[in-house]
Amino acid sequence: MKQHTLVILFSSCAFLLTLNVGTLEGRPSEKKAHTQYSSLDPHSIPQHLAFYELYPNTPEGQRALRQAWNLLAGEDLSIDSKIYGLTFSPATVEVIVNLVNKQPNVATPILSDKELAVIDRLARHLPNRNLKGHCALSEEEVLALPPEEIDLTRGLFLSQIDAENSLQKLRSYEALIDLLALQILTQVPMHAPPEQKIRAINKLVFDEMGFRFPPHSLYAKDVDKYTFLPSILDSRHGVCLGVSILYLSLAQRLDLTLEAITPPGHIYVRYKEGNKVINIETTARGIHVDSEEYLGIDTRALQEQNIKEVIGSAHVNQAAAFWKEKDYAKALECYEIAEKYIPEDMLLKEMMGFNYLFVGDVEKGKKLLKSVEGYIPSYAVSKNTLAEDYLTGAVDIEGIKTIFQEVDETRESILEKKDALLETVKKNPRFREGWLSLAITWLQLHREKEALKVLTKYHDLRPDDPTAEYYLAIIYADRLHYKKAWEHFRNAEKIVHQKEHHPKALKSLYRHLAMLYPEQG
Repeated sequence: MKQHTLVILFSSCAFLLTLNVGTLEGRPSEKKAHTQYSSLDPHSIPQHLAFYELYPNTPEGQRALRQAWNLLAGEDLSIDSKIYGLTFSPATVEVIVNLVNKQPNVATPILSDKELAVIDRLARHLPNRNLKGHCALSEEEVLALPPEEIDLTRGLFLSQIDAENSLQKLRSYEALIDLLALQILTQVPMHAPPEQKIRAINKLVFDEMGFRFPPHSLYAKDVDKYTFLPSILDSRHGVCLGVSILYLSLAQRLDLTLEAITPPGHIYVRYKEGNKVINIETTARGIHVDSEEYLGIDTRALQEQNIKEVIGSAHVNQAAAFWKEKDYAKALECYEIAEKYIPEDMLLKEMMGFNYLFVGDVEKGKKLLKSVEGYIPSYAVSKNTLAEDYLTGAVDIEGIKTIFQEVDETRESILEKKDALLETVKKNPRFREGWLSLAITWLQLHREKEALKVLTKYHDLRPDDPTAEYYLAIIYADRLHYKKAWEHFRNAEKIVHQKEHHPKALKSLYRHLAMLYPEQG
């Protein structure tokens, strides 16, 4: 019997079927109910609530209800207690069962005030209740708080309130996250070491609930859908930012201090205390990945975001979805929301600048781009030249658009971008970012000969890009031109060493070249 209980953790229907195998022709006997009750995981809220639904009028059913109540509320709160005028009634049981055992791709029901009050009372002891931001009722209240006082779930929800997202709806999702945290606390106590809490979150989120990174065909179309909590909780799919937000939301409820770490184009969460570091890669079921793996040739350090900045990043992701659809006005609306949370973010200023150009507001666009011209982020080795190329006349607005042209997993989309970039650099021969993007497109097509030609042109325009020098060294080595490979390797090495950066990829390339063709002289 015990082996069958694995299928019931988050499926009330599956649980009922498992318990009722062979008993379809009548109500199970009391003996069978007793046997089945003894097989329940004593720490599983879903199993006990589902068992109660099946046997509500049996002694075992009542015991299951009381055990579920004790797991949820703690034994200091009696099952007969009134919570804001409500007892733990059958209707309340049904609400909690539906939330706890909700299946993927089923929308979370909008709860009534009384139902929300019950769950809020059950979660009264969660540490996020001590944050000033937990009681916030408007975005303005959240913005006025220091990051360490912001409740991430509440803050993100308040930033989303619109015609489709009422506060009542968003609070219902907040209640669902509370119940997830309460389930974790049945496995580990609040005072457990951080490592145990991390394992418990991973088990619930990735193993039992099955949260996964969405297939490329889905997230490429709806990256914003897989960023915000309601869609993530309903679909059990999320991009790196979305699942990291869920993880941080749970951590705030479990007295677990985590950091949001943002390598370029990515985000993960980290626990750090002294020299001890646990990286939690939310796109790979929470496994630890060494910090060095997140660094690149041009990325010499990892950025940390506070809770307020994480909220801003969610709206930046939403803007990307509208940008991809060429709805630049909508993208700007999202960027303007993000700006309230990350007003000094230079990448945000650059993205807003381009979108102002795209909607025809050249004056605003140029002003923003001038503010980022020549800027080198603290985590980077070299600067981005896109804004500079536009401001110096090396590229026009249409040329900039080709840089952001989307590609998917199909060869056709890569070929389309390659053709667009060929036209762009033909029209704008001094456009540095255009040449680099074209080279990368050729590499995606496995056309090293063409990539080498384009990278050589890019090198002539910009000899101080360590990433391009790295690519050139690899291509020359593949083509057995070892002296040229060493030349570009040393160029890349010199550039990164000036910033006291020693990337793993460059060390690996050195060993590879030294084995193939030891450097002469």
